[in-house]
Amino acid sequence: MTLDLGRFVPYLTLIMAKLSDPNSKLIAENRRARFDYFIESDLEAGIMLYGSEVKSLRQGGSNIGESYASVEGGELWLINGYIAPYLQAKTFGHEERRRRKLLVSKKEMSRLWNAVGREGMTLVPMKMYFNDRGIVKVKIGVAKGKKMADKRETSAKRDWDRQKARLLREKG
Repeated sequence: MTLDLGRFVPYLTLIMAKLSDPNSKLIAENRRARFDYFIESDLEAGIMLYGSEVKSLRQGGSNIGESYASVEGGELWLINGYIAPYLQAKTFGHEERRRRKLLVSKKEMSRLWNAVGREGMTLVPMKMYFNDRGIVKVKIGVAKGKKMADKRETSAKRDWDRQKARLLREKG
C-alpha cells in the first residue's frame, strides 16, 4: 500500500505556516456561538489590555464562551470575558472579568449600532487571537439567536455531513 502525499501538501503548508509564525495563534474560541446564533457578519476589533493581561494570554488562560459585546455611550465593550490572573504580577495585577474596551473605527461602530438596533441582533465574540504582528484581536460576530428547531436542524445537518463523508471514504 502506497501513501499519496500529494493530498496532504495543502495541509502541510498550512501547518508549517502556523509553526513558522509564533505570534499568530488562537487564544480563545467561542465554538458554541455558531450553534446558538446565525452569524450574519463579522469584524476584527482591537482590545485594550493591561500588561499582565497580555502576559496571561500568552500563557493561554482565557475564556470568551460566556462573554458578549455591547455598544454603550458610543463605545464598544467586551463584557464578562475571562482572563486568568498573571501570577508574577504581584502588585499591578488585573481583575479577571473586568469590562474591556474594543477598538473599532467610527464607521464600523455606526454599523454595529444600527445592527444591534434591529430586533434580535446581538454582538457575540467568536475568537480571540494574536495577529501576525503579535497584537491581540477579537473577532466579533453580528448575530441573531436561533430557536430550538433551528438548533436541531443544524445538528441534523452536521450529523448527515459526517455520515456522508464516512460513506464516501468507505466507497472511494
